[in-house]
Amino acid sequence: MADILDQARDVVEAQIDFEGQRLAELLATVLLVLSGALSFLVGYFLQDIKLTLFAGLGGTALTFLVVTPAWPFYNKNPVNWLPAGYAAEVAASKSI
Repeated sequence: MADILDQARDVVEAQIDFEGQRLAELLATVLLVLSGALSFLVGYFLQDIKLTLFAGLGGTALTFLVVTPAWPFYNKNPVNWLPAGYAAEVAASKSI
């Protein structure tokens, strides 16, 4: 049972790096602006508010699917953190 929970946690808790965060923010902004402009144009030319709302919601859903999951291309530049307790070890070795 614990193995299944560990596998589920690994899927849900995927990591993205700082460059991936920047890319996700850029993608979200571009996709939302494009879907908003496209929705407006569709609604304006077809004079249909319902179609405008569906196009906007579709663009928002697409943006959600592209940005929210931690896709592997969001973790191309992982950060190598220092091990836990490293600062305490360095401070202890300097005081001796």
